[in-house]
Amino acid sequence: MKPLGYNGSKAFLNMLTVQLAWELRDTPIKVNTVNPGYTATDLNGNRGTQTLEEGAAETVRQALIPDDAPTGGL
Repeated sequence: MKPLGYNGSKAFLNMLTVQLAWELRDTPIKVNTVNPGYTATDLNGNRGTQTLEEGAAETVRQALIPDDAPTGGL
């Protein structure tokens, strides 16, 4: 069985990212979606192949992007 709720929420997040980036295009605010990868968390029974620190690295990188960085990315 395919995880319909999970897949639907991912599709919604992608759409929301693009929409918000467009709405905020004339501001310094950047909107990008980050995939932390298969990180060991309670959600997956700690079976992920990355540590929490490794999973958070891309989120931190995106939080520190410069003003001229792309927006609306997935």
